[in-house]
Amino acid sequence: MIVALKFATIIGLASLYISSTAIAQSENDNTDIADVIQITGTRISQPLREVGSSIGVITAEDIELMGYRNSIDAIAAVPGVTVNQNGGFGAVATVRIRGALSEQTLVLIDGVPVNDPTSPGGGFDFARLDTSNIEKIEILKGNQSTLWGSDAIGGVVNIVTKRADNTSTKLFTEIGSFSTYRGGVETNIAKEGFSARLAFNGLTSNGISKAEKKDGNNERDGFDSKTFSANTSLSLPHDATLVSSVLYNDSKLEYDGWGAKTGVADSDVATETEEIAASMTLNIPLLNGLYENSFNTSYSDTERDYFSNGSPSYDYTGHRLLFRYQGTLNFNNKNRLAFGAEHETSQSGTDDNEIQGYFALYELKPLKATTLSAAVRIDDHDVFGSKTTTKFTAAWNPTMFITLRGSWGEGFKAPTIFQLTYFNPWSSKTQANKNLRPETSTSYDLGLDLHFDKAQISVTYFDQDTKNQIIYASGWYENESIVNSEGVEVSAQYDMFEFLNISADYAYIDAKTGKNTQLLSVPKNSADFAISVKPSERSSSSVLIRYNGTEKNTNGDVKSWTRVDVNTNYKITERLNAFAKVENLFDENYQQVYGYGTPGISGLIGVSLTLQ
Repeated sequence: MIVALKFATIIGLASLYISSTAIAQSENDNTDIADVIQITGTRISQPLREVGSSIGVITAEDIELMGYRNSIDAIAAVPGVTVNQNGGFGAVATVRIRGALSEQTLVLIDGVPVNDPTSPGGGFDFARLDTSNIEKIEILKGNQSTLWGSDAIGGVVNIVTKRADNTSTKLFTEIGSFSTYRGGVETNIAKEGFSARLAFNGLTSNGISKAEKKDGNNERDGFDSKTFSANTSLSLPHDATLVSSVLYNDSKLEYDGWGAKTGVADSDVATETEEIAASMTLNIPLLNGLYENSFNTSYSDTERDYFSNGSPSYDYTGHRLLFRYQGTLNFNNKNRLAFGAEHETSQSGTDDNEIQGYFALYELKPLKATTLSAAVRIDDHDVFGSKTTTKFTAAWNPTMFITLRGSWGEGFKAPTIFQLTYFNPWSSKTQANKNLRPETSTSYDLGLDLHFDKAQISVTYFDQDTKNQIIYASGWYENESIVNSEGVEVSAQYDMFEFLNISADYAYIDAKTGKNTQLLSVPKNSADFAISVKPSERSSSSVLIRYNGTEKNTNGDVKSWTRVDVNTNYKITERLNAFAKVENLFDENYQQVYGYGTPGISGLIGVSLTLQ
């Protein structure tokens, strides 16, 4: 708390100084991204400047400029977010927000929760999520359980897919190192009262050995993935709309198994995964738009089959079915009230559980430059009963150059079906842990954003305490007493010239258990530095330098590393684009997870064609 008070004092002093100098600048010259980007992951659409929670945003323009092919690489660009992948090329890729476990992050795609009910902790694997269909990624940091329920104890990754705004067809294809081929096609239809978008993309690669090559592992592990997506929007009488979406993925991954030296070694094992996520939403405005109603049904299903030496070994199946209602009362431009109810059923194998949630969120703007919100939620779990969580946020813009923000929230996560039913029969355990309890947490953050004509600076301090965190130990799942994570996130962006932009971010995360031991897979220090150049309307290039500090892993420490990527895009004609990328330019030998290898220097080239 003392650190927080010191940080708040620094923010206050900085605000006084900046306001005395920035007011002299012309307000008409300062159109900021915080006024343009609308955040939807907060349950009610808000300009970024009015959001009290700490949020990172990656747009489709960012993805194209930096050449991100997979969502995990794009998400890693947000300070405070740690990503880990077991060897690249389709291997399991997880996200940790501010030190929270990856399974404590809720992932939404077009509003559909896609966390895997068959995985031990109920997390999400980002390895199969291509960026070609993504319009925007919002990362809400800290407790979001009051808004989104049990899985959002560490944060939310809200992914919004592209929708048709014209009638066109686009094709792209690329070829890269390690016999990697990627391509896709999308068709957009936009007419008065109706729009639809159909897209397909595929990737195949011989890959690299998932187990580190320098440890004597030379067998390449391939990856094949095919993704189909579709969405529609239909206007109905009385300004109502019917929106639907579906996302389907079919993939096959070769990976490696247990090894005595580092915990992993070459093995002839593979997995085939089928995933589908679908939703339908009916929006009905009443009272001339003062009362908005949203009725949503969503469904996600995962099937995973495992093979050893070409023969089936075991499989997992599971699904989530969600019914959701949200009403929003727009009393006036100073008062909004959102409320709703949800019923979710999760199934893994033959086991299932249910949870019902009820929430209310009130937004108040007592002053022109101040936005306050308060939320409460009640979750009723069929095993663990009822739990109430609350959340408060505030955003204050004393001038258009300054935003002060803060949030405080509570979190709740019930054990998964796997955790409630699993025990290792080769251990001393004879049954699953019947005393396993839900995880609970509290978190807060304080932030300062400075908006100038050509520069933006953001500084955030955060602190989160989690009780009863669930871990696997001694043959079953059990609760750890307490886990604390605190730190600072800093980001800056400067438009040095009209064609040249420089950006940088840094995160310090001190994540420890109650026994004062460092959490696994969380670096204390991480940073990105990027330079992007747009010499003309036809061309753009970028250089990304990514640093990851030392991490503790189960079988050993992952050493710090620095990787450099270069990307370039060139518009040959209005419809034909060419692009190229070099990753790991200086051939850095590094790991993200101990014992697992990563690609050396590699590259790709490709083209895209738009037909209208």
